[in-house]
Amino acid sequence: MTDTHSHLYLSDFDADRAQCMERAIAAGVTRLVLPNVDLDSIPRMRAMHALWPDNTRMAMGLHPTELGPDDSALQTVMAELDQHLEDYVAVGEIGVDLYWDASQAERQMRVFDAQVARAVELDLPVLIHSRNALDQTLEVLETYRGRVRGVMHCFGGTDADVDAVRRRAGDFYFGIGGVLTFKNSGLGATVPAIGLERILLETDCPWLAPVPWRGKRNESAMLPAVADRLAAILGIEKAEVDRVTSANSIDLLGF
Repeated sequence: MTDTHSHLYLSDFDADRAQCMERAIAAGVTRLVLPNVDLDSIPRMRAMHALWPDNTRMAMGLHPTELGPDDSALQTVMAELDQHLEDYVAVGEIGVDLYWDASQAERQMRVFDAQVARAVELDLPVLIHSRNALDQTLEVLETYRGRVRGVMHCFGGTDADVDAVRRRAGDFYFGIGGVLTFKNSGLGATVPAIGLERILLETDCPWLAPVPWRGKRNESAMLPAVADRLAAILGIEKAEVDRVTSANSIDLLGF
């Protein structure tokens, strides 16, 4: 199985990162995609990848809430991507997040657009973070429709949102994680509209741990709980979920 969005390199795991990797591999999660967040996370992410080069792949991008006071962080991220292109399988985590500060919409969209443009130039997929900002996110992506490919990370929307992504951005994948297992989540009603052939599994650890660990630190070893829930919703065997979502991750991210 592939955890297509894991932040196992963060300080939350400094005390037991090796044990977390052991647990993930023992649980059948043998591939992890590590998306960058900000400038501080670059050396952390690269150090983890150096320890587990066969089990991890990296993505380079600047998170929308980590832009900094000027464009220097964006320039550093772009330079890292250009100078070590062979090390990265995607551009991410990038996007628009208006949950905390809607006043930053225009700037976030500009930085997002610059990173999508670079992904298109390099023929790399994008890992999209969109929170309280689907329309703004799609406003950027639709400019590149037919040229951009990627995944809507941590997707939690409706059938209408799925349709909007497909009409405006293209045939994207949708990252499904622990939210699917939450009792009051409406995501279970949406996944049939997505279809298994366009679903990627992810944890977004250390956040959004699935039931029965909800509220605790998430880790990649917990991914099978998401697969179990997805299989139950779709009325198929978990092995089929594992097979198809793993194939999807290979198709998009080249593992």
